[in-house]
Amino acid sequence: MAALYGVHLKRLREQRGWTQRDLAARVFVSPGRVAQLECASGARPTAELTRALDDALDAGGLLVDLWPHVYRESLPDWSRRFMELSARAVAIRTYAAQAVPGLLQTESYARAVLSVGRTLTSLRMLEERVELRMARQGRLRQPDAPTLRVVVDEAVLARPVGGDRTMREQLEGLHRTCDRYALQVLPFESGAHPMLGGSLTLLTMPDGTEVAYIEGSDQGQLFEDPDDVESFIRAYDQVRADSMPEPMSARMIADAAEGYRHGRSERRALARKQLQQQGGRRLRGGGRRLPRHRPGA
Repeated sequence: MAALYGVHLKRLREQRGWTQRDLAARVFVSPGRVAQLECASGARPTAELTRALDDALDAGGLLVDLWPHVYRESLPDWSRRFMELSARAVAIRTYAAQAVPGLLQTESYARAVLSVGRTLTSLRMLEERVELRMARQGRLRQPDAPTLRVVVDEAVLARPVGGDRTMREQLEGLHRTCDRYALQVLPFESGAHPMLGGSLTLLTMPDGTEVAYIEGSDQGQLFEDPDDVESFIRAYDQVRADSMPEPMSARMIADAAEGYRHGRSERRALARKQLQQQGGRRLRGGGRRLPRHRPGA
């Protein structure tokens, strides 16, 4: 795909009678950078540079349309089909066991998470994956954005990925999204549940069909058989039922973000306070489990 991108870029440039230097001057890069793109060598193009090239060459969106496919080449095979489906989904439900879901990650948090992947082979690949992850978030700002429901494990709030500043900024950003999306926290005290050890995403497609995707640290699997998907829907519904209500979850996220302004000992004190508050609230509420609801029911 990078080679195909380069072929189209060169053809469009030559149709205008421009040299590589001419095109480079119009998009504010070096002639060598244009040469790299045309030969599919060096770093892949960013989304911003692709838009600039597309506009300068009056390509009618051709380069912009090719760009996501160029970047998918830097991803593991098992994640590409999932990304293609998620780009068309009308509803996304996800349970995140270890890290903030990619659609809600800040750039610094995403870089910290992606930098430890076992399938990562170079710094260039890291930057490509970060760029693609940030670009995918643009779907949530489109008029046809999917509905999004998120459950994060309490471990996501407790694990300091990328350092205190990165975590504070990430959790503050996550807290702001509570006003736009249904977001819940699954507390440690909920105990065992069907998705221990892995994350789960359910996608509802435009035709109403649903698919399930489970992912670990360096592998993932897509399930499209209706019986398999139904079992994962039941697992997700149980995780939701065991999670704290949205207002309590938002408060817990805000407290966790504040904790990263302080040292580790103060974060532990805040965590103990949160657990005590959770226990008190549940006792005052009679200890009832939250009712389970299927989306759309």
